[in-house]
Amino acid sequence: MSRIKLLLDVVQDMRSLADSLQAVADAVADSNAAGAEMTTTKEPEETGKAGKTGKSAKNTAKKDAKAAKLEPEEKPLTLEEVRAVLAEKSRSGHTEEVRELLAKHGADKLSEIDPAKYAALLAEAEVL
Repeated sequence: MSRIKLLLDVVQDMRSLADSLQAVADAVADSNAAGAEMTTTKEPEETGKAGKTGKSAKNTAKKDAKAAKLEPEEKPLTLEEVRAVLAEKSRSGHTEEVRELLAKHGADKLSEIDPAKYAALLAEAEVL
């Protein structure tokens, strides 16, 4: 490889790294903003004991943040994920049933199906 090609590869890798770092910084900023929003918008509960109100509000906010982190975010299904499942069903001898499912959803090919219908299509394919 020529030196110029190597340098271009390094530059491309550095740009990719910069994009990744930017995504991480954005995620941290969003989580900090959400955390600050949670603690500032919650009204402290009156307990009759001075000092305990602030601690209980902070503990509640921390528990809410931990619960939010534990719950997996539902990502929309991608064409590739659906294609992988349907291809496996087809290899298992259900080719005709897969074609019928596609036709039922108004398409001859998977790429013609609306991405909003992927979840329903996968649910029906799992039954096969």
